[in-house]
Amino acid sequence: MKSIQLVALIAVLAIALAFTANAQYVNQQVGDNGTVNWSNQVIRATGIGAGNPNLPLVSQRASAIRAAKLDAWRNLLETVKGVTLTSETTVQNAMVTSDVISTKVQGIVKNTTMVGEPKYLSDGSVEVTMEMPITGALTDVVLPTTVDGQPWGQQQYQGQQQQAAASYTGLIVNAKGLGARPAMAPKILDEQGNEIYGSRYVSREWAVKMGMVGYDKDLNRARSNDRVANNPMVVKAMKVSGPNKADVVVSQQDAAQIKAVAANQNFLDKCKVMFIVD
Repeated sequence: MKSIQLVALIAVLAIALAFTANAQYVNQQVGDNGTVNWSNQVIRATGIGAGNPNLPLVSQRASAIRAAKLDAWRNLLETVKGVTLTSETTVQNAMVTSDVISTKVQGIVKNTTMVGEPKYLSDGSVEVTMEMPITGALTDVVLPTTVDGQPWGQQQYQGQQQQAAASYTGLIVNAKGLGARPAMAPKILDEQGNEIYGSRYVSREWAVKMGMVGYDKDLNRARSNDRVANNPMVVKAMKVSGPNKADVVVSQQDAAQIKAVAANQNFLDKCKVMFIVD
């Protein structure tokens, strides 16, 4: 009896630990079968399939796995379509406006492989999970191709550079409590709506490799994130902007300091930026 109770207790603790760990991540549910983990930058979808009853019994399990994979690929594609691209658009919008983008995105999804082992359900059906990164191929396809480079020069902000002498290694924008939502290509704006940070002003190579922004729920944890460590500059967002609430607005004073530091350092160019969200 004691051994059974011990096993049950261990199971409960394992579930509780898994739930706690998952709660730390910035997750977005898309539909019934898909999730986007913005902290780890992965997209997942599950699929369920049943075996073909007309096949021999020994072949039905394999056919169930094939059916589950097809279902998971369909669900993964729908999940990808629901990912927010900018504060105005989703990946689906980009696919609708370009047949080339649509074809490439579908090809990327179709090449995704199953993660973990199939789950065999009590009714004889099978559940599988497909996972793909947000960064890399997907970002390369949907991210705008226009890159203008840093929009401010060193001469203009020379005085502020002297005041902002700290050697910052990244930027954290604290948007906690503002209802900010994750996106693949968000912007940082000043109070007048001028773009301080966005896909036009970064190295596209770094944006594809790392993603435009990293997301976390905890400021202290973000400070030690490899993306921005060891000495990130931290500013507080005033509000969010755009229909998808993906862009953040900072004060004119913070905007000027970000420009001053960025004019002499390249952490913005390398996408060393994180947003703290709910």
